[in-house]
Amino acid sequence: MNVTMLDYSKLILEKVSFDAGLFENELQKSKRNLVGNEIDDLRKWCHDKFGDRYQATIMKHLGVRATKSNR
Repeated sequence: MNVTMLDYSKLILEKVSFDAGLFENELQKSKRNLVGNEIDDLRKWCHDKFGDRYQATIMKHLGVRATKSNR
């Protein structure tokens, strides 16, 4: 079974989501290891999964989620 860097990043972020500092560190690492559309996919996933707790951190490192109004 092949695990993509995106899938691995999601797994790690879920495991460290209990701690804001760990979450931010792993989010930074994920951004460095992903390319193009993978970052967009991670951004969308993070906003959906953790937007209620870590919105500021997600926006700081990955930017704002694209919507129809800001494309």
